[in-house]
Amino acid sequence: MHDNAIKNKWMQLPRDILVGHGVLGEVTEICRDLKLGDNALIVTGKKTRTIAANTIRDALDDSNYAVEVITSTAASRDEVERVKDMASLNNTEYLLGVGSGKSIDVAKLAATELNVPFLSIPTAASHDGIVSSRASILHDGKTTSIQANAPMAVIADTAVIAEAPYRLLAAGCGDIISNCTAVLDWELAHRLQNVPFSEYAAALAKMTADILINSADSIKPDLESSVRMVVKALVSSGVAMSIAGSSRPASGSEHMFSHALNTVAPISAFHGEQCGVGSIMMMYLHGGDWKTIRHALQEIGAPTTAEELGIEDRYILEALVLSHTIRPERYTILGTGLTRDAAEIVARTTKVIP
Repeated sequence: MHDNAIKNKWMQLPRDILVGHGVLGEVTEICRDLKLGDNALIVTGKKTRTIAANTIRDALDDSNYAVEVITSTAASRDEVERVKDMASLNNTEYLLGVGSGKSIDVAKLAATELNVPFLSIPTAASHDGIVSSRASILHDGKTTSIQANAPMAVIADTAVIAEAPYRLLAAGCGDIISNCTAVLDWELAHRLQNVPFSEYAAALAKMTADILINSADSIKPDLESSVRMVVKALVSSGVAMSIAGSSRPASGSEHMFSHALNTVAPISAFHGEQCGVGSIMMMYLHGGDWKTIRHALQEIGAPTTAEELGIEDRYILEALVLSHTIRPERYTILGTGLTRDAAEIVARTTKVIP
């Protein structure tokens, strides 16, 4: 780590990470190992309650834990407060987030604000939020990324995740592959603005993306081996962020593009899908090998065009022009912004729009 990096940083990493077939059944052992106490609250979604949360509740209940379940409908500030109220009412000692993303974010932030441990139990591998110390929460009509505590444990059952729609796994790949441009943006900000930079975190994030790019042809639907590879990559990406003490290793101009797209387009694709497409265009701006990123996403079955995202071409251009304003304090290759003409050249050259 460079000398100007933040000194004496508190580095939060998950203590237990369990990835494999049928590991949902080991949740009781994990809770016992972590000495988490008797009162648990499971935060889950309507579908994921049936898929996994009820199984976890029954397992904990059979081991004499006091378990409550709350169904969360959105990753919003109101939902975080609702979870906190229920946790306080039941003297909850730890939270378990069970779902594909939103429930995990709500549980993560609620646990942080309650100062209690949190376990992440994903039912899909669609983005690196399953292990990161950031929570994406909707507040006042805008999705904001909020610093939170990293999960104390991650329990990823590959059998459960393999049953989720393949589109979610492909989106997770897009989120990981976009580390390529995030790291380049971080290096650029370090050189031009002396932003603190961690060589270890950057190397881990880049290596994680490269492994997926090089293995793109082996990531297929209905394969637990594909799920295992993607989950491990998401974990590595989350660890890179913990080492850095920020989301810099995995979030740059491509994520700003995705958030801008959410702002201007009437409908959105999955976060990881938009980041993957954004990474193609941002790699072009960096003068890098955007074609390799595009080819890897195509091999995996992730979107590489506006049409495949289900978003009109004009919104891609609007988002490109707006992107630099999303996190103005975070310097990236976008600098002070693209002109409309430049945005069109980027999008057409990379074949994101025809």
